[in-house]
Amino acid sequence: MKKWFTLRRILIALGAVFALIQLIPVDRSNPPAVPENDFLVQTKAPENIAQIMKTACYDCHSNQTVYPWYSYIAPVSFWLKNHINEGRGELNFSEWNAMSAKEKSHAMKEAAEMVKEGEMPMNSYTWVHKDARLTIQQQEQLAAWFSQVRGGGAETEIESHRD
Repeated sequence: MKKWFTLRRILIALGAVFALIQLIPVDRSNPPAVPENDFLVQTKAPENIAQIMKTACYDCHSNQTVYPWYSYIAPVSFWLKNHINEGRGELNFSEWNAMSAKEKSHAMKEAAEMVKEGEMPMNSYTWVHKDARLTIQQQEQLAAWFSQVRGGGAETEIESHRD
């Protein structure tokens, strides 16, 4: 009888904590996304690459995050917002023009490697976003595009637009 009473108290306390943390606000706004600064626009990405990136990369690595329904439930909302902040901090495709040529080159090298190795998109993202799971062919296409941008094909076009 005492075990049930203790378990009931613990469950009530956990329920109360869960209810109270729902009151902690999480900023789900996106910074402005200026099309002229966007990676896909600047690199003139082919439609197939743009589609892959919008599906698999842009929720965490751009200012165009679409927040799902579960982003309104704490503690998932805290974890998700932190994850998005970290993703944007590593590489924000919406702010491509703000990066130096050296930063762009490094970002493309890292992105190509992570996609090739299956590290991106992250498993925690693809569990819920099944359409973001990349096939081997998509991984190869994306990694090749990142390598091409890094190598100067699209990068050269970017630099010529700045002059």
